[in-house]
Amino acid sequence: MMRGISLHALEVSVPVGLVALWWYLGDTALTSFYFPALRDIWATFRATWLFARVGSDVVPTMTGIVLGYATSVVLGVTLGVTLGGFPRVNEFISPLLEFFRALPAIAAVPIFIVLIGVSLKMEVAVVTFAALWPILLNARDAVAGVDPVVRDTSRSYRIRPVDRLLRVTLPSASPQIVAGMRVALTQSIVIIIVSELIVSARGIGHYIQTAQWDFDITAMWSGLILIGLIGFALSKLFQAFEYKVLTWHRGLHGKAQR
Repeated sequence: MMRGISLHALEVSVPVGLVALWWYLGDTALTSFYFPALRDIWATFRATWLFARVGSDVVPTMTGIVLGYATSVVLGVTLGVTLGGFPRVNEFISPLLEFFRALPAIAAVPIFIVLIGVSLKMEVAVVTFAALWPILLNARDAVAGVDPVVRDTSRSYRIRPVDRLLRVTLPSASPQIVAGMRVALTQSIVIIIVSELIVSARGIGHYIQTAQWDFDITAMWSGLILIGLIGFALSKLFQAFEYKVLTWHRGLHGKAQR
């Protein structure tokens, strides 16, 4: 227990120390126009994001992330499990998957704009496209890599296919699927901001772009800090989800190491 407390204290102390150092240097040493004092950034942050522009910018960005990520999880897990369970279908469609996976999501933004138009649907589609591949490919490889002995044993006991999927295949594949979901969450945050920088008329990315055009460096930094805080918060939420879903896996791994 003490070790866990020490780790949490270290996790908190590092960012707090960096913030304190930035605050001190901003008041004493840093005088650059491009690196304003943290005191000024905090004043802008408080006036802008607590809570003047939450409805106009934060909500659209978070809506695009949540909807796009949720769609990619549903599609990625469904398609990945299906392909992993049917090797011949996977062999047939694998070249097509590799082709689309190699396409940078940001390069596909103009295509989505032409097909859908500049809207929330377009942003959700871009996020879905970016986040889909790590989930789909991890799910496919995880299901295909389930121990054949486990599969044969479940068949020999005449376990129904649905029960076999829910009680054998998915639990065995879940650590790798969750790892793909973690990567996809980061990509969702990145791609929504980039798409807003390029084309959107709202959102945090659009706010940062506008601040850059206006040479409002303090406002630009406040937007960047907000993105970092959102990423940190979503990461913590995902850790809680991962801890809940993979409790059995940690217990099994701990027993194996004894």
